[in-house]
Amino acid sequence: MADIIQLLPDHVANQIAAGEVVQRPASVVKELLENAIDAEASEISLIIKAAGKTLIQVTDNGKGMSPTDARLSFERHATSKIRTADDLFNIHTKGFRGEALASIAAIAHVELRSKQEGEDVGTEIKIEGSEVLSQEAAVLQKGTSVAVKNLFYNVPARRNFLKSDNVELRHIIDEFHRVALAHPGIMFSMFHNGNELFKLHDSNIRQRIVNIFGPKTNEKLVPVEEETEFVKIYGFVGKPEFAKKTRGEQFFFVNNRFIKSSYLNHSVNSAFEGLLRDGAHASYFLYLDVDPKTIDINIHPTKTEIKFEDEHTLYAILRAATRHSLGQFSIAPVLDFERDANLDTPYAYKNKPADVPNVDYNEGFNPFQEERTRVKGAPAFRKEKAGSWEGLYVGLESKGNNSPSEFSQVQFESDDEVPSFFDEKDTKSALRTFQLNNKYIVNGIKAGMLVIDQNRAHQRILYEGLLQSITIEEGVSQQLLFPLKLKFSTLEVAILQGLKGHLQKVGFMFSNLDHDEVELNGVPVGLEATQVSVVLEKLINDVENQVPDSHFSQSDLIAKSLANSLAIRAGVKLSSEEQEHLVNSLFACKEPSISPSNKPTFITMSSDDLDKKFTI
Repeated sequence: MADIIQLLPDHVANQIAAGEVVQRPASVVKELLENAIDAEASEISLIIKAAGKTLIQVTDNGKGMSPTDARLSFERHATSKIRTADDLFNIHTKGFRGEALASIAAIAHVELRSKQEGEDVGTEIKIEGSEVLSQEAAVLQKGTSVAVKNLFYNVPARRNFLKSDNVELRHIIDEFHRVALAHPGIMFSMFHNGNELFKLHDSNIRQRIVNIFGPKTNEKLVPVEEETEFVKIYGFVGKPEFAKKTRGEQFFFVNNRFIKSSYLNHSVNSAFEGLLRDGAHASYFLYLDVDPKTIDINIHPTKTEIKFEDEHTLYAILRAATRHSLGQFSIAPVLDFERDANLDTPYAYKNKPADVPNVDYNEGFNPFQEERTRVKGAPAFRKEKAGSWEGLYVGLESKGNNSPSEFSQVQFESDDEVPSFFDEKDTKSALRTFQLNNKYIVNGIKAGMLVIDQNRAHQRILYEGLLQSITIEEGVSQQLLFPLKLKFSTLEVAILQGLKGHLQKVGFMFSNLDHDEVELNGVPVGLEATQVSVVLEKLINDVENQVPDSHFSQSDLIAKSLANSLAIRAGVKLSSEEQEHLVNSLFACKEPSISPSNKPTFITMSSDDLDKKFTI
């Protein structure tokens, strides 16, 4: 029988490796930024075009590469970080597999320019689909520049799976944030389509966090610091009152490498137990320094998952350190049975005798004495003689049953009769509905009864109204007397910029939407100014969680998100008229039976169903 096992050609093996390492443009950004950091660069620039589909270029001022190293860097498993197998357990650098550049070059057009310090000329290499087109000497500055063009040009199926530019750009910004937060001592800059998105100068951790997520972040941060023989923990957690419904500001760094760990996330959340409102997530930026020999970072191609030698100890230390910081800065409530110092007597009054108040009164005053016998100086008091009270009723005796009384001409004031908005017939109709547990509306029908979920029903009503406003561009806006200024991170503002056109059709009027500030002159009718921040945060959260991928369009996403935020919640008491209006509006919708999230809005119970309940 013939042999059937064959060695794969290098270009095929590289494409297979690319499927693990390069999932989207953000994966390329991560690998190139980490290579620049390993090159000991102090300034790194990232240039993006068309969300990375057209161009991803990373330029650094690191130590550069020789012509031989520049060529070998595109070979599989070629690395300067590993010499023996034992080196895998003592890794201090970012990249060590030697697959990144080889995988990227297999699915894109790559141009590498590099020059070492002290050399007269550098090296320029051009590669397309793992094939080296040219390698020439070039006059360059110290450092390395890698330009990746036309990503997935030879794998059209993978390119078709890429999301919209807004979605891919958000993933790139996420990776940029992770690398920049892990290395605050390095200067980073980022450009997209010629526009500067970030300019981060070298700083400390707190300043780096504030520069990325906006000035308002500074007041939210609570420092965390703990050092043991097992681990050193430092960084910041967010105050509970600033917790958001999103998980966007949660970062773990182990030995300056961003990781994802649901186990450690649970540890931090348990430290916030009892301090967060339902549905809120705490922010944290925590850095852990551990012995490289106690962790394994080689369990995942992207190196974002780490296996710890003793997870239980780390869990306990992290929870205790976070809880201690919250208590130390008076964030967590504490029981104090000592007396309140504010209730103590001040020192100046401690031994001072009390002043007796002087009361001026007339001891001879007798209100029951007659005027002629009262004491001189006492106030006058007139007492009528006995029987004088009868004079008060003189002339009020009846003059006969047929004679009209003087009070018959008295007229009383009364409010003007205002016609009711609902006539008697409508009022009786409204009484057909009643609210159950401030959550369900029960309405009688011929065949039995109808039970409506008021929250889902209102979502359906708002959803169709908002979708119509976006489609026909007839959204109504209520102007604000004073502009409303809100603070968001640069990433959140970038998301709102992508949604600006649709939001304006709904009724949002933006006077400023730049960098980290949002200024509104108008909001949709019925939306209170105090709710705007919450509504926009919910919308940003839906977009960040890739909700648009599961919907037909961006318009559909905005309508669903806003409807969910503005709908009447369970627990809100409705008047009879409001109940009736909600029922009528629901059945005027095109799809009254399901909510925007495809859940039933009402159920019916027939008379036969009720009869069965009483059957013995």
